[in-house]
Amino acid sequence: MIKVENLTKRYAGHTAIRDLSFEVGKGEIMGFLGPNGAGKSTTMRILSSFMPPTSGRASIAGFDIFEQSLQARARLGYMPENVPLYNDMRVNEYLNYRAALKGVPHRRIAERVGDVKELCGLREVEKKLIGTLSKGYRQRVGLADALVHEPELLILDEPTIGLDPNQIRQVRELIRNLGKQHTILLSTHILPEVEMTCSRVIIINRGRIEACDTPENLLGQIRTAGGVTVEARIGADDGVEALKKIRGVRDVVADGDGEWKVFTLRVEAEIDVREEVYRLAAQRGWTLRELSQRRATLEDVFVEITHPDVA
Repeated sequence: MIKVENLTKRYAGHTAIRDLSFEVGKGEIMGFLGPNGAGKSTTMRILSSFMPPTSGRASIAGFDIFEQSLQARARLGYMPENVPLYNDMRVNEYLNYRAALKGVPHRRIAERVGDVKELCGLREVEKKLIGTLSKGYRQRVGLADALVHEPELLILDEPTIGLDPNQIRQVRELIRNLGKQHTILLSTHILPEVEMTCSRVIIINRGRIEACDTPENLLGQIRTAGGVTVEARIGADDGVEALKKIRGVRDVVADGDGEWKVFTLRVEAEIDVREEVYRLAAQRGWTLRELSQRRATLEDVFVEITHPDVA
């Protein structure tokens, strides 16, 4: 569905993306991750024909996005990070206007607008001015706009930004359902969402692709196995330095101002340090209240790839 070859974008004195190459197959939900300034939004804007690249090629559904721009754009729906909406239009008016603008046949506009309002949960606000809507509903209107012409591909740039936890869950479920009928390229900073939603993940850093694989395979490749949480009463002891000396512990972060301290340990893959931590606590006379292990997550992968000095 998406094919990108050696895509590069340079600004004066700055290269936003450099030699990007990747493919997204039909029916995939692809996560597109990276720290701020890594080049995610630039890539999405290029794929959406919002801006040209400096060099390289890209196609959508077999249509070159530069030489066959109209055909390519007809097959994609793009929801940017900050959705541009007409605040003085009502939801119904706006979606009807956008459907006509995107070439939906006149006889089908009412049907398509009704479908996307139902899909995005907009029935109860369909007659309200967009400017009076909450952030969550405005995001839904933007998503409905991206869907109204039945695109084969959806490009979603931070679709849950600014939403509360309940709204995030609703959008997550909506994206899952959309993935049954659409190919989706999804950019988000909420990494648990990617783990639960995406079939593959691209991690971009400083304008280059650092990893592209399934979440499961990426978790199997990292050096960090996850973490261990230790809650203990240690008195005047320096718990951080003592825990760092245990073989397999890569980093220790301490929290807590009272007599009880909570230590979060990042540990090497395939090493269980809990027995050594318990032995250390016994030797030093610490009172343990918690000693637990958590599995590695996509957040650990992200940190190790984009900030190796911290991982």
